[in-house]
Amino acid sequence: MFNWDDLRVFIATARAGSSSKAAQSLGIDVSTVNRRIAGLESALKAMLFVRSSAGLQLTATGARLLDAGADAEAAMASAERIGQPDIIAGTIRISASEGFGGSILAPALPELRRRHPGLDIELIANAGFMSPLKREVDMAITLSAPESVRLHVEPLTDYELGLFGSPAYLAAHRAPEDRNKLHDHTLVGYVEDQIYAPELRYLEEISGALRARLTSSSIHAQREIIIAGGGLGVLPIFLGDGLVRVLQDDVRLMRRFWVSTHREVAGTARVRALRRWLQDLVQTTPPRLASPTK
Repeated sequence: MFNWDDLRVFIATARAGSSSKAAQSLGIDVSTVNRRIAGLESALKAMLFVRSSAGLQLTATGARLLDAGADAEAAMASAERIGQPDIIAGTIRISASEGFGGSILAPALPELRRRHPGLDIELIANAGFMSPLKREVDMAITLSAPESVRLHVEPLTDYELGLFGSPAYLAAHRAPEDRNKLHDHTLVGYVEDQIYAPELRYLEEISGALRARLTSSSIHAQREIIIAGGGLGVLPIFLGDGLVRVLQDDVRLMRRFWVSTHREVAGTARVRALRRWLQDLVQTTPPRLASPTK
């Protein structure tokens, strides 16, 4: 039989992907992490991790234990809150796209912290998303609505994308008069095999024949390429500051952000507070998210 502390160390290690990162987050040494994982494997008579160049990877048994352990973790947290159900405190982890997380959420987080000083906030803003279903995060803001009965999912906001170029690039190359003229320009976009969501296939939506010649997996890197005069590229309009929008009437792409949380934590005070704050945030920044309709 194993104890809760061993399971807690296992969960931290599975989420971190390495013993050293788990040790740092738990405030213990690496040897303790490894000893507890070894003890857990011995008790279960099964391997929980395999080592790879990418770090520790869960075995099938490890994946099942993480799922069960996450349920136990939520139950323990719920039990701890019985005597203080309305206190907005503790750590809350948010996963969001690189663009929205870095440009919309990050500048607003100090206000959230002032509103709820008991919160410790962790923002994971990069290409791809972490999963509330696997308890990697408390809340995920994604480009499509996850499909799981174990998640509470709701729309957050629509946002607009357009085609942008730098003033210097457009001074050297005549702005396209229509979509067909885009073939005469260098296009900036995503690395094809690094596109993690179909909603990011912008050029295909404009014209199936278009191909990016300067690419990056990072939307911020794409913006820097465009700023440097590398070509024309599709960006959310909240990333268009300092750039010139072209074909505004012809190229106007709309997307939607969705918010999902595991149902076990959706009703907690800190998640409810975060959801209210997000709704307030997107309602007060609509000009940056979408241009006025004509």
